[in-house]
Amino acid sequence: MIILPRPGKLEEREGFYEVGFKSRIVIGETLCDNAMTYAGLLQTCLEKSTGMHCAVVRGQSGPGDILLSRSAALKEQEYHLTVEKDGIRIVGGDGAAVLYGVQTLRQMLEQYGCVIPCVRIEDAPDMPVRGYFFDQTRGRVLTLKSLKRLVDHISRYKINQLQLYVEHTYLFRDLTEMWRDETPLTAQDILELDAYCRGLHVELVPSMASFGHLYTLLSTRSYGDLCERSHPWTEPFSFSGRMDHHTLNPTDARALALIKGMIAEYGALFTSDKFNICADETFDLGSEKSRETAEREGVSEMYIGFVGELCRFLVEQGKRPMFFGDIICGNPEFINRLPADTLCLTWGYAPEQREDECRAMAQAGANQYLCPGVCGWNQWINLIENAYRNITRMCGYGMKYHVQGILNTDWGDFGHINDPVFSVPGMIYGAAFSWNHEDTGFEEINRQISLLEYGDDSQALVGLMDQLAKQSLFSWWAAVSYYEKQALHYNPKDDAAIFASVERQEEVAAAEHKIRLLMRQIKETAVHLREDSKPVIESLVLAGEAIDIWNRAGAFLYEKERGGAWNEEEASSLAGRLEYWFMAYKEQWRKCSREGDLHRIAQIMFWYADCLRGK
Repeated sequence: MIILPRPGKLEEREGFYEVGFKSRIVIGETLCDNAMTYAGLLQTCLEKSTGMHCAVVRGQSGPGDILLSRSAALKEQEYHLTVEKDGIRIVGGDGAAVLYGVQTLRQMLEQYGCVIPCVRIEDAPDMPVRGYFFDQTRGRVLTLKSLKRLVDHISRYKINQLQLYVEHTYLFRDLTEMWRDETPLTAQDILELDAYCRGLHVELVPSMASFGHLYTLLSTRSYGDLCERSHPWTEPFSFSGRMDHHTLNPTDARALALIKGMIAEYGALFTSDKFNICADETFDLGSEKSRETAEREGVSEMYIGFVGELCRFLVEQGKRPMFFGDIICGNPEFINRLPADTLCLTWGYAPEQREDECRAMAQAGANQYLCPGVCGWNQWINLIENAYRNITRMCGYGMKYHVQGILNTDWGDFGHINDPVFSVPGMIYGAAFSWNHEDTGFEEINRQISLLEYGDDSQALVGLMDQLAKQSLFSWWAAVSYYEKQALHYNPKDDAAIFASVERQEEVAAAEHKIRLLMRQIKETAVHLREDSKPVIESLVLAGEAIDIWNRAGAFLYEKERGGAWNEEEASSLAGRLEYWFMAYKEQWRKCSREGDLHRIAQIMFWYADCLRGK
């Protein structure tokens, strides 16, 4: 029996419960809020997994029934699930706990159908908050339908917080110049999503750039003069530049008023009592317009002064402030200058992530969430093993330092090119190890995810995804960096790394051979998957094609850079292959996302096609 997250206590018993034509889903008298949501999820799963329709009723249960109820004897989020020959009982300490019991039972039904082994489960989370953070700004803007599917997905694995990161992709009423060429979320989108989240006990928390990473806002003619650097609107767009610059000048009084207004407008749409102002990576702070103040007071003082103003404003608005902790980790004692309930989001995404920052903030007395990542940024397929190692390590630090939650991040640097479906294994790692930190090995949990998430009875799919991701030699970061260096004269941070992985032709050839082998194996798994999981095969086929195309493009351009042989016919053929692939990629993008930055990605694609044709 596979259940993710793994229950704290599971006792297998003799016998089986059989779903019958008289079986009912009974809502106990103690269960009120959202009861029909839980019952509806279970009813749908029963019909899909067993073919049996079970009516939903309220009152006393009888033989063969499935009872959903609450008990004051259990803690919040704690549930007990008992499968006996004559019925099933789910009892929870609150509504969320009953939902979690239902989600566990759904996983059992998917594996066993009408005949479920008798079992006793007592379960509660190690971490009270288990969050997922999706970048809704730097490339993809998911449609409302896709966002609801995301909520369904994270709820399935007992994740109870969702944050959607925005910079310019919300339609602020008076900031038309910022979103005029975008496909932003609207107030109605947020209100509808917030209500949908509440039904599944997912807290939708507003998350908004407020200090650094304000590229689009600070590139407008109306607000560009609030940027730390001069005349930002005159610079051509670059993915690197968007990441590296565009920090607000906090010494301009208009800046604080502007951000407070944005916070008030955006925060009013959410029922959450929290607000994440982000305030991370303020790279340019003190470099130009505020230099005199920085020299007099110090960059750190300017930073904590501005963040403190925003946090105090949020408290006045009835919101609990949250912010990313990369800057304050340099001065952990500054946490005591912020409102007492402020949450520091301490992040780190390395496979062997150190614990120094977590420890320093804990010793300073900070309220913390720890933020690992699903490692999809700048990749066609998420680096799955890196995500596993990072997430398990950070969840371990979370237990060690008694943090208040885990917020697993899915960033979209350089256009968010990876299909969101490839983040699912990493999302499940975060859910599994923040709920129950007992160790499960990489290969074992991948087998479990393959079966449970995709219905893959070969239990091979996630392992194949991991292996395919590792064949990428000329990454999207490398491709974008070379393009921006040549076309925009933007100097990359690590010029030597661009072609480092495609310098040896034999390695490119070996990767090409491995990709062909893996693609065949992935296609062979299609027959093993549940019907609703089969579309992931097409996504993987497109991603595998992308990896091979870009490996070959990188190898061609490396030869050109060093004056090597250039086969014009092969290069031109590769350009056509790239264009044909990109047409399919655009169709796939639009299945779940609004246009977002697709046009910026297209510009790079076509530049490379022209480059391969020698133009």
